[in-house]
Amino acid sequence: MGAKMTRQRAAEFGAAWNTHNAELVASFFTDDGAYHASVGPDALGKSYFGKDEIRRGVQAFFDRFPDGRFENLKVAVAGDIGTFEWDFVATDAGGRLVRTAGCDLLEFVGDKVSKKNAFRKQRG
Repeated sequence: MGAKMTRQRAAEFGAAWNTHNAELVASFFTDDGAYHASVGPDALGKSYFGKDEIRRGVQAFFDRFPDGRFENLKVAVAGDIGTFEWDFVATDAGGRLVRTAGCDLLEFVGDKVSKKNAFRKQRG
C-alpha cells in the first residue's frame, strides 16, 4: 500500500512556506504538480506547472513578500483532498504590517501535493 497524505504531513507542507525555502516547498509537490497563486493574470491567478516552475513561482512569492509569514494555519485532510485556512502577515510598500485572510484548496497523490490553489480576502 502506498503512502497517503496525513494531516501531519500537510501541516509540514504549510510550515515549509514560513521557511522561505522554495526548494523545500517544491519538494512537497508531485513532479507534474500545479500551483495556482492567489494573484496573477489568469482566471486562477498565476499558474505554475511542474516542480521547476513551481519552485520559480514560490521563489517569486518569497521575493515579493520577504518578511511574509503564515499564521493561524488550520489544516484539514480528507483522502486525496485538503484545505488550509490561514492569515498571511507581511509589510506592504508603505511600511505597514498587513494581515490578509485566505485559504488553499489542495489535491494529493500519495503523500505529495498535486495541486495548490490559493485564495485570499481582499479589503476594499
